[in-house]
Amino acid sequence: MPNDRFIDQRRSAWQRLEDLLKLLDSSSLRRLHREEVRELGRIYRRTASDLAIARAESRDPRLINYLNSLVIRAHGRIYQADAQGVARIRNFFAREFPQTFRRTWRYTMVAFAVFLIFGVVGFLGTRYDPEFSELVGVPPAFRELYIDTKTHWWEDLNEANQVGASSIFTHNIQVTIYTFAFGAMFGVGTLFYLAYNGATIASVLALTFRAGFGNALLTFMVGHGVIELSCIFIAGGAGLLIGSAMLMPGDLSRADALKSRGKDAVRLMMGVTVLLVVAGIIEGFISPAPIPAAIKFSIAAITGLALYSYLLLAGRDAVEQGKG
Repeated sequence: MPNDRFIDQRRSAWQRLEDLLKLLDSSSLRRLHREEVRELGRIYRRTASDLAIARAESRDPRLINYLNSLVIRAHGRIYQADAQGVARIRNFFAREFPQTFRRTWRYTMVAFAVFLIFGVVGFLGTRYDPEFSELVGVPPAFRELYIDTKTHWWEDLNEANQVGASSIFTHNIQVTIYTFAFGAMFGVGTLFYLAYNGATIASVLALTFRAGFGNALLTFMVGHGVIELSCIFIAGGAGLLIGSAMLMPGDLSRADALKSRGKDAVRLMMGVTVLLVVAGIIEGFISPAPIPAAIKFSIAAITGLALYSYLLLAGRDAVEQGKG
C-alpha cells in the first residue's frame, strides 16, 4: 500500500483521537459520554496497530514519530484515568464514608434506639413468657426444632465454612438493603423493619437463655455482632435519610432534598457493603469455631474499637477538628 494512501485512509481516525485527547486535556474521562469513551478505546487500539504497521514497513520516520507520540499520549491519559479511579476509591473510604457517617450520625442513632427499644421489649417479653416470641415473628417450629432440643444450630457452619460465609454475607446484604429501601415508605418501613429485627433477635436470645444455653449463642454472636449490627444501624440511618427528605425537606424542595440526602444515603450503603464482607467472614469462620469465648469477646472488642475509631476519626479536615 503506498504511503500516501495509508495516511489518507487513517488520517480521520488519528485526527479524531487528537480531538478526544484535547477534550481530556480540559476535562476528565468521567465527563466524556459513554460513546466517546468507547470510541477513544477503539481508536487508540487502531492507532497502536497503525504504528506497528508503520514501523514494520519502514515508512516515513516523521509518521512513525507522530503516531508514537499520539499513542503515548492516549495511553497516558487512559492509564491516568485508571489511577484516578483507584484514587477515588481510596478517597471514598479514607474520607467520604466516615465523613458522611459523622454528618448523618443522628439518623443512625435513631435507628439504633428503635432497634434497642424493641430488642429490650422482645427479650423481656420472651423471658417472661416464651409464647411472646410468636408475637415478634419467631415461628413455633423454631422453638420445637432448636430451643426445646437445645440444638446449637450455628455450629453447622463448621461443616462448610466457605458456603456458610457466602450465605451469611448474602443474607446480611438483603437485611441491610431492606432496611434502607423501606425508607422510601416515608421512613415508616425502615422503622418497622428495625423494630421487627430487634425484637426477633432479642426474642431468640431470650429463648436460649430460658433453655439454658443462652451464653453459647451470645458467644457465637458477639464476634461478628459489633460490625453486623452497626451495619444495620447505618443502613437504617440511610433509610431514614430518604424518609426525612420526603416528609421534612426543610428549605429545599422534596426533589432537591431527596437528591442531597440521597447522595449521603448511597455513600453510607456503599461503605456498609464492604463492612458486611468483614462481618460475614468472621461469622462464617471464627464465630462458630470451637475456640475459647475469651478470644471471641476479644475479637468483638478489637473490631468495635477499630470500626468506630475509623468512623469517628478518619478523614477529619480542619473544619471538623475546629468544631471538635
